[in-house]
Amino acid sequence: MNFTRWSARLPGTQRRAAARTETPVPPDRRGEGSVPAARAEQPADGTPPVPAVDELPARDVLDRVPALVALVHGPDHRIGYVNDAYTAAFGVRPMGAPAREALPELAELGLLPLLDQVLRSGKPRTLKSRKAVDGRSYTFTCTPVAEDGDRDGGGAVLVFATDVTDHAEAAERLRASERRQRETAVTLQRSLLPQELEQPDDLRIAATYQPGGTEAAVGGDWYDVITLGGGRTALVIGDVMGRGVRAAAVMGQLRTAVRAYARLDLPPHEVLQLLDGLATEIDANQIATCVYAVHDPNEGRLVYASAGHLPILVRDENGMVSRADEPTGPPLGTGGWMHSSGSIALGPGSTAVLYTDGLVERRDEDLDEGIAALEGALAGATGTPQVICDRLVRSAGVTADHDDDVAVLVLQHPARTGPDGDLFRNAALELLGGVEAAPRARAFASGVLTSWRFPTELHDLGVLAASELVANSLQHGTPPMRLRLRRTDRRLIVEVTDGDDHLPRRRRAEPADESGRGIAIVATIASNWGSRRTPGGGKAVWCEFVLPKSKH
Repeated sequence: MNFTRWSARLPGTQRRAAARTETPVPPDRRGEGSVPAARAEQPADGTPPVPAVDELPARDVLDRVPALVALVHGPDHRIGYVNDAYTAAFGVRPMGAPAREALPELAELGLLPLLDQVLRSGKPRTLKSRKAVDGRSYTFTCTPVAEDGDRDGGGAVLVFATDVTDHAEAAERLRASERRQRETAVTLQRSLLPQELEQPDDLRIAATYQPGGTEAAVGGDWYDVITLGGGRTALVIGDVMGRGVRAAAVMGQLRTAVRAYARLDLPPHEVLQLLDGLATEIDANQIATCVYAVHDPNEGRLVYASAGHLPILVRDENGMVSRADEPTGPPLGTGGWMHSSGSIALGPGSTAVLYTDGLVERRDEDLDEGIAALEGALAGATGTPQVICDRLVRSAGVTADHDDDVAVLVLQHPARTGPDGDLFRNAALELLGGVEAAPRARAFASGVLTSWRFPTELHDLGVLAASELVANSLQHGTPPMRLRLRRTDRRLIVEVTDGDDHLPRRRRAEPADESGRGIAIVATIASNWGSRRTPGGGKAVWCEFVLPKSKH
């Protein structure tokens, strides 16, 4: 191989030579920004001339470059030349031998098909950062070389390998660091989510969380189920904007705060109002969307408030799907907004879905299209809440390499009939009149609990609790008043509502006090008790008793 003649055919050489010969520059214009051709010039001080680039021997140049260079020619890619760096890396290679036999390192890297492509297309190809048998990483560039004197007419390919080991190792360290950070964020995220969902008496609930794929940092999606007592249940789903450990940490703080505020048994919009202020304190630059909803089996509705979150979807017992679109306020952390509560029917046989944007948002689709597709999937999804969860995730095309976190919360209000329906009963009495309402309430409670076939001890405790709550309401409350008894498969609930919004509190009564013992008695005999303000003004005071397991 004539290296001088071959070097003249390297890419770009012919164009540069043509530029020198076809476009001569007049002597009088060489100082006007033109660049003269590389040539040997005699310095003024008499030092030896510097050789021009075209006069340098190609072999000498290639032997001295630190990169690995090999020249192969013909369809068998027979070795025409390897430089000293290549020999130092892989050993001596026999000239004229086919690459498949004499260059096994290239074969192991899958470079031989690339050489074929270069010969066929006449275009250079690059293979980035491949680890060779010597343990080093190289980027290989294969460039076609036209050679008039090739006997087989197959052309030649110049293989140029740059050592990128340091870059490859740095990139691997970065990837390992990102993997560790992501694993930390995922671990933190999952540890902050409920390890086991609370299961209310009246609802069946399931949830799923799937972090984004390995190329996406974990986000701040979360969900929660909180039993409020008195048969009521709070359901929460939210999404902290941003990715990584910071988003997961903010999510954990918000979830903890929601559980604390939920214990106050506030209306949904008041909970979001408190969360909005807290989100600003946690990080003024961090915002989050959230839906907080409360289900009361006595009302058959889902009362909710939304802070910039996607609408709740509800499928009724007839299979019709509706959106809970309004009211919706801005995300948490924006401040200055008065949230409000809305409601949507959730009667027996209904299914509701709360979800984050990772389930419905796609880069190439409008968000409403994703929600509409979810509505269609929900309309045809049947089975248990967990089955519905899985079906909705699959229908949305969510896979392990999804580019965003996904959280889904599904709740069903079963339509119970037959023996199962007998375990869920309601009875209510309007408390009319004055002090005579108390004995009527006791008689009503006794008759109802007897018809429900409660054991004597639980019957007596239920009547005593009803009597004390009614007496407390008659003394401190205002009309209208109502006594409500409710049983589920797990507990008995006694609740009294009236028109006064002053919440009772448990206090220690002195021996000489004639009042102040009613709530203390209820708190002592009941499994749990509490109070809350009702939406129309007024309050509800309740207590509950856990049923013996034999009654399940």
